[in-house]
Amino acid sequence: MERRSDGSLADILERVLDKGIVIAGDIKIDLLDIELLTIRVRLFIASVDTARKAGIDWWETDPALSSRAARDDLREENRRLRAELEELRPDDDGAHAQDRLERMREKR
Repeated sequence: MERRSDGSLADILERVLDKGIVIAGDIKIDLLDIELLTIRVRLFIASVDTARKAGIDWWETDPALSSRAARDDLREENRRLRAELEELRPDDDGAHAQDRLERMREKR
């Protein structure tokens, strides 16, 4: 008996990535009706475009996965440090950097 396949693996994969597929499950470990451990697993397999349509784009803002997100973090850190340095510069009235540093610490 010959079995006919409706599509190749590539066709199936293309369909899954185009539409997306969700796999969900829970693993729960109880001992004498006392919950010891619960692991929730949610897996969404889709193309990047399909994931974006579903509102999923965490890889764009995670510095470990996105060089742009890492640059944004560095830019924010740079801005914060520059503001702190500006606070340490002497005022026109001659306030010393140490006095300004103490005032900054009191603000925190």
